[in-house]
Amino acid sequence: MKCNSSRNTLFCAMCMLAIGTLCSCSSNHNTTRIIFDTDMAPDYDDVGALAILHALADSGEARILATVSSNQCPSCVPCIEVINTYFGRPDIPTGCVRGDAQNRDTWHKGLRWTEELPKRYPHKTKSSNESEDATKLYRRVLAEQPDNSVTIVTVGFLTNVSNLLSSEPDEYCPLYGTELVKKKVKQLVCMAGCIPEGREFNVYCDTKASQHVFGEWPSPILLSDFSIGEKILTGKRLVESGRKGSPVVDAFSMCLPQDDPNGRMSWDQTAVLVAVRGAEGYFRTERGRITVNYDGSNTWESNPEGPHSHILFDMPQKELTDIIEGLMLHEPKK
Repeated sequence: MKCNSSRNTLFCAMCMLAIGTLCSCSSNHNTTRIIFDTDMAPDYDDVGALAILHALADSGEARILATVSSNQCPSCVPCIEVINTYFGRPDIPTGCVRGDAQNRDTWHKGLRWTEELPKRYPHKTKSSNESEDATKLYRRVLAEQPDNSVTIVTVGFLTNVSNLLSSEPDEYCPLYGTELVKKKVKQLVCMAGCIPEGREFNVYCDTKASQHVFGEWPSPILLSDFSIGEKILTGKRLVESGRKGSPVVDAFSMCLPQDDPNGRMSWDQTAVLVAVRGAEGYFRTERGRITVNYDGSNTWESNPEGPHSHILFDMPQKELTDIIEGLMLHEPKK
């Protein structure tokens, strides 16, 4: 557009101001870069957690860099890929833990959802052991990201992130694991532990890894412990929706009526929510230190200077439950 008159000049100036404002808003938009680490299989709250993560990605709040399994169960990675594909992101890199690690299938009484979902829905990987080595995937993805930009959220065992800390320089990055984490990872969010004390599944299943991570991790750690998700029951609205062709609805429909008719406890969903949106407005936080004992139990010591934080309820639980299940009900963008 040529601006030959004063009127046109004013119009052009207004256009440029508007464009500048839009660009400024876009550049300030805070999209959280996420690596999602799950033990998907023993429980099905992982399915709800990954559905929430995709809902937040659809809204522009999250960018999913990778989805990895801390569980060697053969159907774990296929189930992850089923959900990624359903939400229109079949190319998200997937990986699985290697070496000495847990191999656990579902314990729920209904149909074996871990076997059913890969039968019903498209995915690429036939078995978890055919996917990329999770440690290699972590290193490759982290090396490609800006410094201090990545949030890792673990909703399963801490085996992968322990292996990441212990990793050595490779073709992707000349840094050792601890240095790579310190350089690239802004925060680690974990569904883990019992506060103030107890013995929680994700921690005791790989006690050695949990001790290593909570003792040596160089960036902030935020915990959503057992007592948080225990009080948030979700899934009934999913099942009652009767939606067809959804692996999220199918997983809950296979398990909820037999095992949890009032709703399944939402441990993993809370971790994803605060990993992307932060705790403020939903929860309060308290700083301190989690210590893992040799039997897999843990203790918590409050300390305003501590390296770890955990969340405490702030928003009414009913309101928080509605928000979480609302995100779980999200349908893929067309």
